[in-house]
Amino acid sequence: MTTVPRTGGSAPDLLGTLAADHATGALSTHSGVFYLAAGHVVHVESAHSPDLGDLLTRSGAVAPAGWWEAVQRAGALHRVGRQLVDSGRLTTGALELCHLGALFDAAYFALAHDGTALRFRPGVAHWLGAVRPVPVATVLRESRRRRDLLHRIWPDPAVDTAPLSRTAGADPAELPPRRGRTLALVDGGRTAAQIASALACRTFHTLVELRRLAADGLVTPAPAPPATPVHSVPDTGGAAWDEPDTALLRRLLDALEAL
Repeated sequence: MTTVPRTGGSAPDLLGTLAADHATGALSTHSGVFYLAAGHVVHVESAHSPDLGDLLTRSGAVAPAGWWEAVQRAGALHRVGRQLVDSGRLTTGALELCHLGALFDAAYFALAHDGTALRFRPGVAHWLGAVRPVPVATVLRESRRRRDLLHRIWPDPAVDTAPLSRTAGADPAELPPRRGRTLALVDGGRTAAQIASALACRTFHTLVELRRLAADGLVTPAPAPPATPVHSVPDTGGAAWDEPDTALLRRLLDALEAL
């Protein structure tokens, strides 16, 4: 399979070119992968965002055994999404809403931290299969909207990817429920993606709460652990489902239907 490296320009620029060329394949950025079919985005992955399977199984929408059965049966055919619907584990609408949310979450990270080390692999398809193809322009517009909203809440993007710590006296019990649940999982080691996964919540909702907590002075990026001395001697002593923003996703689905 041919790999085409791209070192000039940005991810949005290259995505626009691939859309104009009606390209099919996978575009890798520093922190994510965009899968395209005929110039539309069909899936996005990022290590900074829980994947669709994680969200569906942790939320209880699909049993873990059912998810992995669909992967095993249909992964090689790139039809896992279709298998989930055909087996009765999810309705088409529920799959589309969940997938759209996961796609936009991952795209935010893949674009916000893309850098310039890009490569496009023609013909590569994701094992999930196409659920709801999204125009590149829609993905770019939604990512900008999310970036601008988060910046207005708190301008430091380090909160999005760094392990986070609570400040002294931060008490989850004194906060609104969703924010309190988020703060309760801030332990000095978890990142936003890990907190979102533990909550079975889409990353963007978690980022909103974490940036609000940062703006209130309740969380900060955790300090880097001290370097281990070369000759040191080891010390031998002693999820509730968070409802997706269905109104926003349905508006996006309606907009896609009208294209």
